[in-house]
Amino acid sequence: MSSTQPLPRVWSPLDVERIRSDFPVLGQTMHGKRLVYLDSAASAQTPQVVIDALCRFYARDYANIHRGVYELSERATRAYENAREIVRRFLRARDSKEIVFVRNTTEAINLVAAAFVRPQLRPGDEILLTEMEHHSNIVPWQLVCEERGALLRVVPVDDRGELDLDQFRRKLTHRTRFVSVTHVSNALGTVNPVRDIVRMAHAKGIPVLLDGAQAAPHMPVDVVELDCDFYAFSGHKTYGPTGIGVLYGKAELLEGMRPYQGGGEMIRSVTFEKTVYNSIPYKFEAGTPNIAGAIGLGAALEYMEGLGLDRIRAHEQELLAQATERIREVRGVRVIGEAREKAAVLSFVLEGVHPHDIGTVLDREGVAIRAGHHCAQPLMRRFGLPATARASFGVYNGEDDIEAFVRAVAKAREILG
Repeated sequence: MSSTQPLPRVWSPLDVERIRSDFPVLGQTMHGKRLVYLDSAASAQTPQVVIDALCRFYARDYANIHRGVYELSERATRAYENAREIVRRFLRARDSKEIVFVRNTTEAINLVAAAFVRPQLRPGDEILLTEMEHHSNIVPWQLVCEERGALLRVVPVDDRGELDLDQFRRKLTHRTRFVSVTHVSNALGTVNPVRDIVRMAHAKGIPVLLDGAQAAPHMPVDVVELDCDFYAFSGHKTYGPTGIGVLYGKAELLEGMRPYQGGGEMIRSVTFEKTVYNSIPYKFEAGTPNIAGAIGLGAALEYMEGLGLDRIRAHEQELLAQATERIREVRGVRVIGEAREKAAVLSFVLEGVHPHDIGTVLDREGVAIRAGHHCAQPLMRRFGLPATARASFGVYNGEDDIEAFVRAVAKAREILG
């Protein structure tokens, strides 16, 4: 190595045993076995600090926000807006007004589809997706396309589960009005080259939404560096509560959009003749929001920041490498999705065995995995499969979890033939 080249940075490993003690749910047994939770891609478990933040809010600070003139309401408002600032910092956004609280990634995508894309969509226009999208990044676009006479175009993936960038480039045409792409595939773990995708789309003046539901829990995200126009993720996948999510949008785009929903708190004034909408982000947060959920999400993101996003990524990459190597030792296992860049998702099939049966056997061994189509049926069809078994890792998983997982799959092989 040249003396001018920087030395690779060495990250201190996570203390998994200590981290595991932060998650009360992991202290129990399942069917008499230690619980091995490998379904974080569906929902990550919740650390005690998040549970405490929720309890503290309901026990001491609970009130509605932005409307009370009394101290309790002002405390609740400060906590809610502090959570917005934590999200801004987590995504490295320029301004907290670019952070809209929603219910989840699905609602964030629907918001953009309804409030940004639909008004400008014309018959014959195209929206570009990929073959690896979650249903929540397919159906909203189908709805607006059907309504406006527009078309969905789909970029295929190869046998490794990687996006065909040449096809992506070719499908970006003068008819393309919007691109919506997952940052990380929930079914395969593929990490898409989103910087290149955004750059190619922007070169033709096409805005881009990144579905970050499976990326935000596993790696640092910098929306300014990515230069994406919108970014969406969910609280329950980032160690926070359910029912809360985030839409990041560039301020100039959010300011030009009509509200997604009408109601209280999203207005400046209302008469029967005319309504003047509130400023961003409040015009997109109609009604009483999930105040406790936002505060819990803030606590969850601070917990992740405390561990270190780069350390989390390094730890999970080690787990993924170990699990992938060890699972191949089981007769009849085929890994689905072998992209060069992957997040902590291991999807596989066992020859002659339905994934649901694998999941059932593993559950009896105390190992919780997901089995099914993972809300990605077009991708399953691409690989000629009805379903896969999927193990996904989080900060609380260690080598002992990998060993328990592999033993359980081997037992499934033995039992199911």
